[in-house]
Amino acid sequence: MQRVAEARVVVDGEVVGEIGPGLCVLLGVARGDDEAAAQRLAEKVARLRIFENAEGKFDRSVLDAGGSALVVSNFTLIADTAKGNRPSFSEAASPEKGDGLYEAFCSALRALGAPVETGTFGARMRVELTNDGPVTVVLDLG
Repeated sequence: MQRVAEARVVVDGEVVGEIGPGLCVLLGVARGDDEAAAQRLAEKVARLRIFENAEGKFDRSVLDAGGSALVVSNFTLIADTAKGNRPSFSEAASPEKGDGLYEAFCSALRALGAPVETGTFGARMRVELTNDGPVTVVLDLG
């Protein structure tokens, strides 16, 4: 995820999701992931203190900062590049499972109080963002 000043997702020339200040979350779902993991990840994203307070210290979460989240499905994050030059995506969840857990994550994040915009699951998307910081954090609960 990246802390952003603004971000949007464009599909077929049309903006399908757009936020101002907040987080752009690229979400990869692996075969072993489940709804409990989606919930835990949503809680971590909502509460991770990567926004600065008045003294410039990372002391505020996206909820504290009044930010939003743009959540974009991205199975390529599950790429295995250990062998050869072509990534393997065999550990990525099936599209059905991936879509379900992507929706579960977005719902859990909304339930925690974060405004959430999304891309379009399975679509070819153009993600445009202005990174703020830059601040980029990789979260892996596995």
